[in-house]
Amino acid sequence: MELTPDLLKTNLDTVWVLFTAFLVFFMNAGFALVESGLCRVKNTVNVLAKNYVVFAVSTLAFWLIGFGMMFGNGNPLIGLTGFAPSLINGSTSFSALDWTSVPIAAKFFFQLVFAGTAATIVSGAVAERIKFRAFIIFSVVMIAFLYPVAGHWIWGGGFLATLATPVHDFAGSTVVHSIGGWAALTGAIILGPRLGKFTSRGEPQTIRGHSMTSVTLGGLILWLGWFGFNPGSTMAADGRAIAHIALTTNLAAATGTITSLLASWWLQKKPDLSMIVNGTLAGLVAITAGCDAASMVGAVAIGGIAGVLAVLAVFGLERLRVDDPVGALSVHLVNGVWGTLAVGIFATTEGSVFTGGNGLLYGGGFTLLSSQLLGVLAVGAFVAVASSAAWMLIRATMGLRVSAVEELEGLDVGEHGMPAYVLDSDSPLANDAAASAGMGMPMPAEGAFAEERVLAKKL
Repeated sequence: MELTPDLLKTNLDTVWVLFTAFLVFFMNAGFALVESGLCRVKNTVNVLAKNYVVFAVSTLAFWLIGFGMMFGNGNPLIGLTGFAPSLINGSTSFSALDWTSVPIAAKFFFQLVFAGTAATIVSGAVAERIKFRAFIIFSVVMIAFLYPVAGHWIWGGGFLATLATPVHDFAGSTVVHSIGGWAALTGAIILGPRLGKFTSRGEPQTIRGHSMTSVTLGGLILWLGWFGFNPGSTMAADGRAIAHIALTTNLAAATGTITSLLASWWLQKKPDLSMIVNGTLAGLVAITAGCDAASMVGAVAIGGIAGVLAVLAVFGLERLRVDDPVGALSVHLVNGVWGTLAVGIFATTEGSVFTGGNGLLYGGGFTLLSSQLLGVLAVGAFVAVASSAAWMLIRATMGLRVSAVEELEGLDVGEHGMPAYVLDSDSPLANDAAASAGMGMPMPAEGAFAEERVLAKKL
């Protein structure tokens, strides 16, 4: 085969797309570390198992049903072709992806890792009290049906993509993060809070995670992975676009880090590392929709606001008695919405690689912002209703939440039959670790869990 300039470009584009997809896949490790670190020792295996298995589940569900429903040729609401695709070159089932010349197999794999990310978001918000099998079943439903339908509307040629001013979501502030966030919110509400999170008077109690080392390492892995998430969405080795997007992505992450640090320091009187890491992720989520459309100054503003929103949302959700162990809602839902709306405010055709018009602050009026708001509302309404129905159906058929006894003892032993860490019995740390893991030894004497210790005795 003669290596023509066109073939060489296609090969370079394909290598770039696959390399960035591999980075996004590695974000699974980051999510696993962040979520497990922010949860208690006794639930570590359960959190890790969910994060590990969910990508395998997503792969099959997306190949069999989701990819065709999201990108297949169809109507403004849903794709109707390309189910269980052979993924050979020349497929005519996915015209919504014709804008990039890479092989259909590369297009599928890149979109698959995004679908897996959306499913992973749900894991953290429902951690420490959901049945393992219930989470797996919901993940199948989400990636086979919920994610593809809403994703089709924006990325698959659906009605939000064909508006006079189309909804702009370059790398998925709404398609990935808000969809995952809405599903996580309904799950957290229907499950209810963990035992001990709120007192009988409704006052929130702090439940500390077990490893900030894990959280920090996971946060850095996710920061790295986002350089695949956003620049890779060019789906082409376009040097100018990649460089611009990488810089806006990093600026938003850095600014989110700093503003979350300052906000938590102000509100909590101490700089909370968990808030700082989530502030970084909030900045990354927020810039994802408009990383191609924002100037460097715009990226700083978007990320800076995101870091503050992430901190405020944690306290706001607690006041609403919504229990989110890892801050997934504050990061992905709140800032997925903010990032999508921010496109309508900060988008500029000058100093960016975006050609879709200016946002509010650059003389574009409310035209783009109105489209972005419509996208947020439409996707939010659909996912909230559909995911609620899915959660309630699972609850009615197989049960959703583990028993109170299992929750108090820990899901690692109850759901998986193993602790996360095994210490030598002669170690002075063994008793404390066993107690935290729920291995039949006394529970830690923490004031925040007085009511739960009473409950444990009754059970």
